Amino acid sequence: VNAGATYINIPDTVGFTTPEEFGYIFKYLIENVVSDHEIIFSPHCHDDLGMATANTLAAVKNGAGRVEGTLNGIGERAGNCSLEEIAMILKTRQDLIGVHTNIKHQEIHRTSQLVSQLCNMPVQLNKAIVGGNAFSHSSGIHQDGVLKAKNTYEIITPESVGLNQNTLNL
Repeated sequence: VNAGATYINIPDTVGFTTPEEFGYIFKYLIENVVSDHEIIFSPHCHDDLGMATANTLAAVKNGAGRVEGTLNGIGERAGNCSLEEIAMILKTRQDLIGVHTNIKHQEIHRTSQLVSQLCNMPVQLNKAIVGGNAFSHSSGIHQDGVLKAKNTYEIITPESVGLNQNTLNL
């Protein structure tokens, strides 16, 4: 910082921390690293224990000004924070988190598919936001609810990430 650094990246390279721990690290650093110029803190989280998105969100809630991650969560070992998940959390829960981005959410699905093809890494069907089953309903009660009011079982719409509609499986 004294040498002029404007970005400070805090990695959880092996995905070991919990959201509470990681959030505290950001809170502490942002409160205690003082400079006469703006410093932006960012998390870089791996998903070894399945907490990359939660840890990244904890960092944002504690003052991180940017995030690092990948589409479809691709990355070393179990992968990195899925940017599509963070993008849709920030959009869907803006009332709670209070962070705005300029992400074109309607391009998420198309971009996810492009990354999947270029990297030759299929997206698992049950992947949040971009998986083939993300907007698919099989049980009768879910289908009935979605037919009556989509927001019953869809907290985000398929259209919001660039899909035309949900699917009902028989």
